[in-house]
Amino acid sequence: MNSFGQRFKFTTFGESHGKALGCIVDGVPAGIKIDEDFIQEEMNRRKPGQNAYATARKEGDKVEILSGIFEGVSTGTPISMVIFNENQKSKDYTNVKDLFRPGHADFTYFNKYGVRDYRGGGRSSARETAARVAAGAIAKLMLNELNIEIQSGICEIDGIKGSKTDFDFAKTSEIFTLDKDKEDFQKEAILNAKSDHNSVGGVALVNVKNCPIGLGEPLYFKLDSQIANAMMSINAVKAVEIGDGVESVHEKGLDNNDEIRSSGFKTNHSGGILGGISNGDEINIKVYFKPTPSIFLKQETIDINDNEVECELKGRHDPCVAIRGSVVAESMMALVIADMALLNMSSKIENVKKVYN
Repeated sequence: MNSFGQRFKFTTFGESHGKALGCIVDGVPAGIKIDEDFIQEEMNRRKPGQNAYATARKEGDKVEILSGIFEGVSTGTPISMVIFNENQKSKDYTNVKDLFRPGHADFTYFNKYGVRDYRGGGRSSARETAARVAAGAIAKLMLNELNIEIQSGICEIDGIKGSKTDFDFAKTSEIFTLDKDKEDFQKEAILNAKSDHNSVGGVALVNVKNCPIGLGEPLYFKLDSQIANAMMSINAVKAVEIGDGVESVHEKGLDNNDEIRSSGFKTNHSGGILGGISNGDEINIKVYFKPTPSIFLKQETIDINDNEVECELKGRHDPCVAIRGSVVAESMMALVIADMALLNMSSKIENVKKVYN
């Protein structure tokens, strides 16, 4: 499936080494001011080739809007956007065209479809996430109208955990780290892995401010379940925590419950979600990225004929996919919240009457 969402829905298309990537965003309310500079700024945060901590592949990731906008505002019709690939080096993959790269989707895609696009992984490549960020920018423009703010940053790299959460600093950091005191250590870990032709994993924190009460559609379209769905759909994500996450199993009920006063919740162990519905507090989730599977060390594998062979990769790859992945996670959160906001509008008859009476 290449589509996500119910009311605010997007579909992506394209491959890593194809002519272009893109998306179609449907369900966008009419009348939203579409700031193309903002969309491009979002793309620039994720685009490759910006520093030593990302892949050397140079892509401008310039977005072209093809439909759904008139005189700077959304028309209520599908918004289609395209991003042309500019810097493919498909020859880097010639030596592995018949091999299954360890840690990649080559093996499963080939066995499922019987077709192999060996050029950077084709559709399974993280290059596809550029289209998600473009779609997420449209979602953010809608959420801005509701004063809902979404932000993200890196809280851990290679086991080096930050103890501070400074989203303003993360915006200035080359690796989007949330703790400036740990930035140099985290950078060193990435560069050490890179010099060893290896890679490291990391953890992104995504935060939602000013989320209204009531988002989420129980029982089988809960807010937290769809957030997990969205995050697990991102390349290299292996786990998602909401609120205290796994730490909650070590707490007693009295400690884990968020007591309530007239002014609001005293704590936020739940991460802003109760019973699959937003409770009006900040939403906090952690997204865990495995080490980038593309490493430049010899590994054992098999080829398409089931022969045991050695794999030695070439090309340009992120030594830590979590860094740019955090921007994708932030975009996916925006898309989930936008979808849930539109779905929630029909939860009460008085809301419907406001439109039609």
